[in-house]
Amino acid sequence: MAGIDESLTFIPLSIAVLTVSDTRALGDDKSGDTLVARLEGAGHRLGARAIVQDDVEDIRKVVRGWIDDKGIDAIITTGGTGFTGRDVTPEAIEPLFEKHMDGFSAVFHRISFDKIGTSTIQSRATAGVAGATYIFVLPGSPGACKDAWDGILAPQLDYRHRPCNFVEIMPRLDEHLRRGKAK
Repeated sequence: MAGIDESLTFIPLSIAVLTVSDTRALGDDKSGDTLVARLEGAGHRLGARAIVQDDVEDIRKVVRGWIDDKGIDAIITTGGTGFTGRDVTPEAIEPLFEKHMDGFSAVFHRISFDKIGTSTIQSRATAGVAGATYIFVLPGSPGACKDAWDGILAPQLDYRHRPCNFVEIMPRLDEHLRRGKAK
């Protein structure tokens, strides 16, 4: 049965939050605030926070910097996952992935479907791993951020979660880099 093994010690992660928006600033970034409140409430540390406009190169620059920062364990982005001309977050980030996390999108849409029905198909939420850093690309609504955190990220970013979690495999994420890229 899935759940928290209270006999284990919680391991706090350093998580960066990036809001992608042409209209938001830190003062009115409700989705970013939601993610920060949830990750800190769970016992993790905010490793970095930024807001960038919907521009592929601007997004990549920030995310690459955080991937290269050994003090950042995970990156969560919010915004830019829709279908409008300015929604470019998946295009900016997916090419950086060394490994895609296909199950993330499937589970996110399953959770979202229960709340908003077929409107969930308007999101291109995605996730992957790059440079031994987890990257999660979420829609720009506070509700979507709550759903992703509560339903997926909170348990998977908790070392005590059983039967398995992302934290316990972190030391092995870069094995392919140490022995040459997998073919």
